[in-house]
Amino acid sequence: MRSSLTGLLSVLVILPALAQAPDGSPTRIRGTVERLDRPALIVRTLSGQSVPVTIVTDFAVSGVVKRSLSDIKAGDYTASTSVRGPDGKLQALEVHFLPPGANEGQFAWDLAPDSVMTNATVAGVAAAPQGQVLKVTYKGHEADITVPPDVPVVAFVPGDMSLVKPGAAIFIFGRRHADGSVSATRATLEKDGVKPPM
Repeated sequence: MRSSLTGLLSVLVILPALAQAPDGSPTRIRGTVERLDRPALIVRTLSGQSVPVTIVTDFAVSGVVKRSLSDIKAGDYTASTSVRGPDGKLQALEVHFLPPGANEGQFAWDLAPDSVMTNATVAGVAAAPQGQVLKVTYKGHEADITVPPDVPVVAFVPGDMSLVKPGAAIFIFGRRHADGSVSATRATLEKDGVKPPM
Protein backbone atom coordinates (compact mmCIF):
# COMPACT_ATOMS: atom_id res chain seq x y z
CA MET A 1 0.00 0.00 0.00
CA ARG A 2 2.87 2.36 0.84
CA SER A 3 4.37 2.00 -2.65
CA SER A 4 0.97 2.70 -4.24
CA LEU A 5 0.53 5.87 -2.22
CA THR A 6 4.08 6.97 -3.00
CA GLY A 7 3.41 6.46 -6.68
CA LEU A 8 0.16 8.40 -6.46
CA LEU A 9 1.89 11.28 -4.72
CA SER A 10 4.47 11.37 -7.51
CA VAL A 11 1.67 11.50 -10.07
CA LEU A 12 0.00 14.44 -8.35
CA VAL A 13 3.05 16.60 -7.71
CA ILE A 14 4.51 16.19 -11.19
CA LEU A 15 2.24 18.95 -12.53
CA PRO A 16 4.57 21.88 -11.74
CA ALA A 17 7.52 19.98 -13.22
CA LEU A 18 5.61 19.40 -16.44
CA ALA A 19 4.68 23.06 -16.59
CA GLN A 20 8.39 23.90 -16.66
CA ALA A 21 9.37 21.22 -19.18
CA PRO A 22 11.29 22.71 -22.14
CA ASP A 23 10.18 20.08 -24.67
CA GLY A 24 6.48 20.88 -24.70
CA SER A 25 3.88 23.28 -23.40
CA PRO A 26 1.45 22.04 -20.74
CA THR A 27 -1.95 20.99 -22.03
CA ARG A 28 -5.03 19.51 -20.39
CA ILE A 29 -7.40 17.14 -22.17
CA ARG A 30 -10.85 16.18 -20.92
CA GLY A 31 -13.17 13.68 -22.52
CA THR A 32 -13.71 9.93 -22.77
CA VAL A 33 -11.49 7.08 -23.83
CA GLU A 34 -12.17 6.14 -27.44
CA ARG A 35 -9.61 3.35 -27.66
CA LEU A 36 -6.15 2.31 -26.56
CA ASP A 37 -3.77 1.45 -29.38
CA ARG A 38 -0.34 1.57 -27.72
CA PRO A 39 1.54 3.76 -27.64
CA ALA A 40 -1.44 5.91 -28.60
CA LEU A 41 -4.42 6.58 -26.38
CA ILE A 42 -7.26 8.06 -28.43
CA VAL A 43 -9.42 10.48 -26.46
CA ARG A 44 -12.78 11.84 -27.61
CA THR A 45 -12.72 15.37 -26.23
CA LEU A 46 -15.72 17.24 -24.86
CA SER A 47 -15.91 19.12 -28.16
CA GLY A 48 -16.13 15.84 -30.10
CA GLN A 49 -12.58 15.70 -31.50
CA SER A 50 -10.51 12.52 -31.53
CA VAL A 51 -7.10 13.33 -30.06
CA PRO A 52 -4.23 10.81 -30.09
CA VAL A 53 -2.05 10.98 -26.98
CA THR A 54 1.28 9.15 -26.87
CA ILE A 55 1.69 7.44 -23.52
CA VAL A 56 4.99 6.38 -21.97
CA THR A 57 5.86 2.85 -20.87
CA ASP A 58 5.35 3.59 -17.15
CA PHE A 59 2.18 5.62 -17.76
CA ALA A 60 0.63 6.34 -14.34
CA VAL A 61 -3.11 5.98 -13.77
CA SER A 62 -5.20 7.24 -10.88
CA GLY A 63 -8.91 7.03 -10.22
CA VAL A 64 -11.26 9.11 -8.11
CA VAL A 65 -13.70 8.16 -5.37
CA LYS A 66 -16.66 10.17 -4.18
CA ARG A 67 -16.41 12.22 -1.01
CA SER A 68 -18.84 14.70 0.55
CA LEU A 69 -18.72 18.22 1.90
CA SER A 70 -18.98 16.82 5.41
CA ASP A 71 -15.65 15.00 4.88
CA ILE A 72 -13.76 18.30 4.59
CA LYS A 73 -12.20 19.35 7.88
CA ALA A 74 -9.77 22.02 9.07
CA GLY A 75 -6.23 20.90 8.31
CA ASP A 76 -7.15 19.05 5.11
CA TYR A 77 -5.29 19.98 1.94
CA THR A 78 -7.67 20.47 -0.96
CA ALA A 79 -7.77 21.76 -4.51
CA SER A 80 -10.84 23.49 -5.86
CA THR A 81 -11.76 24.94 -9.21
CA SER A 82 -13.90 28.04 -8.80
CA VAL A 83 -15.28 31.08 -10.57
CA ARG A 84 -16.26 34.44 -9.17
CA GLY A 85 -19.98 35.04 -8.74
CA PRO A 86 -21.76 38.36 -9.28
CA ASP A 87 -20.74 39.34 -5.74
CA GLY A 88 -17.06 38.76 -6.57
CA LYS A 89 -16.79 35.76 -4.25
CA LEU A 90 -15.32 32.44 -5.32
CA GLN A 91 -17.89 29.74 -6.07
CA ALA A 92 -16.54 26.18 -6.32
CA LEU A 93 -17.21 24.03 -9.39
CA GLU A 94 -15.43 21.01 -7.87
CA VAL A 95 -13.24 20.10 -4.89
CA HIS A 96 -10.68 17.33 -4.61
CA PHE A 97 -8.33 16.22 -1.86
CA LEU A 98 -4.57 16.43 -2.46
CA PRO A 99 -1.46 15.34 -0.53
CA PRO A 100 -0.29 18.22 1.70
CA GLY A 101 1.71 20.88 -0.12
CA ALA A 102 1.12 19.58 -3.66
CA ASN A 103 1.58 22.52 -6.06
CA GLU A 104 0.38 25.03 -3.45
CA GLY A 105 -1.07 28.26 -4.78
CA GLN A 106 -3.83 29.80 -6.86
CA PHE A 107 -3.58 29.90 -10.64
CA ALA A 108 -5.65 30.13 -13.80
CA TRP A 109 -7.51 26.97 -14.81
CA ASP A 110 -9.48 26.01 -17.88
CA LEU A 111 -12.47 24.05 -16.58
CA ALA A 112 -14.68 27.10 -17.18
CA PRO A 113 -14.09 30.64 -18.46
CA ASP A 114 -12.10 32.71 -15.95
CA SER A 115 -11.86 29.79 -13.52
CA VAL A 116 -9.03 29.42 -11.03
CA MET A 117 -7.55 26.45 -9.19
CA THR A 118 -6.74 26.93 -5.51
CA ASN A 119 -4.50 24.35 -3.84
CA ALA A 120 -4.50 25.19 -0.17
CA THR A 121 -4.89 24.10 3.43
CA VAL A 122 -8.37 24.32 4.91
CA ALA A 123 -8.26 26.67 7.90
CA GLY A 124 -11.97 26.40 8.69
CA VAL A 125 -15.37 25.32 7.40
CA ALA A 126 -18.53 27.38 7.96
CA ALA A 127 -22.14 26.78 7.06
CA ALA A 128 -23.72 29.12 4.52
CA PRO A 129 -27.13 29.37 2.83
CA GLN A 130 -25.51 28.23 -0.44
CA GLY A 131 -23.69 25.22 1.10
CA GLN A 132 -20.43 25.60 2.99
CA VAL A 133 -17.62 28.12 2.94
CA LEU A 134 -14.06 26.86 3.01
CA LYS A 135 -11.54 29.30 4.43
CA VAL A 136 -8.23 28.24 2.93
CA THR A 137 -4.64 29.45 3.21
CA TYR A 138 -1.80 29.22 0.70
CA LYS A 139 1.61 30.88 0.57
CA GLY A 140 0.64 33.59 3.05
CA HIS A 141 -2.71 34.29 1.38
CA GLU A 142 -6.28 33.51 2.42
CA ALA A 143 -9.39 32.82 0.37
CA ASP A 144 -13.03 32.01 1.07
CA ILE A 145 -14.58 29.52 -1.32
CA THR A 146 -18.29 28.78 -1.27
CA VAL A 147 -19.07 25.14 -2.05
CA PRO A 148 -22.71 24.52 -3.06
CA PRO A 149 -24.16 21.16 -1.95
CA ASP A 150 -24.33 19.78 -5.51
CA VAL A 151 -20.64 20.39 -6.27
CA PRO A 152 -18.65 17.15 -6.75
CA VAL A 153 -16.10 16.36 -4.05
CA VAL A 154 -13.60 13.57 -4.78
CA ALA A 155 -10.33 12.05 -3.64
CA PHE A 156 -7.63 10.40 -5.74
CA VAL A 157 -6.92 6.68 -5.44
CA PRO A 158 -4.28 4.55 -7.16
CA GLY A 159 -5.45 3.01 -10.43
CA ASP A 160 -4.16 0.82 -13.23
CA MET A 161 -4.62 0.33 -16.96
CA SER A 162 -7.87 -1.58 -16.39
CA LEU A 163 -9.51 1.84 -15.94
CA VAL A 164 -8.44 2.85 -19.46
CA LYS A 165 -11.46 1.44 -21.29
CA PRO A 166 -13.74 2.82 -24.02
CA GLY A 167 -16.30 5.29 -22.70
CA ALA A 168 -14.50 6.01 -19.43
CA ALA A 169 -14.18 9.69 -18.52
CA ILE A 170 -10.56 10.82 -18.54
CA PHE A 171 -8.51 13.86 -17.55
CA ILE A 172 -4.99 14.17 -18.92
CA PHE A 173 -2.30 16.69 -18.11
CA GLY A 174 0.31 16.32 -20.81
CA ARG A 175 2.66 18.18 -23.13
CA ARG A 176 1.89 19.56 -26.56
CA HIS A 177 4.97 19.58 -28.76
CA ALA A 178 5.98 21.90 -31.59
CA ASP A 179 4.70 19.46 -34.22
CA GLY A 180 1.25 19.45 -32.58
CA SER A 181 1.57 15.98 -31.05
CA VAL A 182 0.63 15.35 -27.44
CA SER A 183 2.38 13.07 -24.94
CA ALA A 184 1.46 12.21 -21.38
CA THR A 185 2.93 10.39 -18.42
CA ARG A 186 -0.27 10.16 -16.38
CA ALA A 187 -4.06 10.37 -16.43
CA THR A 188 -6.97 10.38 -14.02
CA LEU A 189 -9.90 8.19 -15.00
CA GLU A 190 -13.45 7.36 -14.04
CA LYS A 191 -13.68 4.62 -11.43
CA ASP A 192 -16.89 2.83 -10.42
CA GLY A 193 -18.94 5.53 -12.12
CA VAL A 194 -17.20 8.43 -10.35
CA LYS A 195 -15.76 10.80 -12.96
CA PRO A 196 -12.81 13.19 -12.53
CA PRO A 197 -14.47 16.60 -12.18
CA MET A 198 -11.36 18.75 -12.54
